[in-house]
Amino acid sequence: MGRHRSDPIGLARIVIAAIAVVFALALLVVGGMALVNAVTSSPDKQGPSSAASSPSGQSTSSPTASPTAQAPSASVPLLIKVTGPATTVIVRVPDTGRVLTQGVHNTGEVLQFKENTLDVVATNGGSLQVAIYGKLQPAKPANQRATWYVRPKG
Repeated sequence: MGRHRSDPIGLARIVIAAIAVVFALALLVVGGMALVNAVTSSPDKQGPSSAASSPSGQSTSSPTASPTAQAPSASVPLLIKVTGPATTVIVRVPDTGRVLTQGVHNTGEVLQFKENTLDVVATNGGSLQVAIYGKLQPAKPANQRATWYVRPKG
């Protein structure tokens, strides 16, 4: 006696396999387009890490200013000058956890922040010249992680 099947030729299996192949090809095309766009597009702005100021206007970065153009001021809580090789700098407000800058800063860049409570971390402390409320901080060893803490005057 023969078998009774609702799909004697097996068309359902062929259709399911064809749909799977089309889906895989669609994923490859979309992934390829995303890869091409990521490689060929211009880099996105990095926000406060390299922009002139944050949306709240609390931090500024002036990479074109010369070191003599901005003398440390006692009214500015934090002034950072990159004097050595490029280094990663992270500045954040400890109370809120808000990151004001996080990224690589190049030689000659000047960062200025007006918040009175800040935590600063640099991957190469010897690359930075840091002034807190106008007072130049002692130089840190080159090629070593360094931290600074800005607290309200008082």
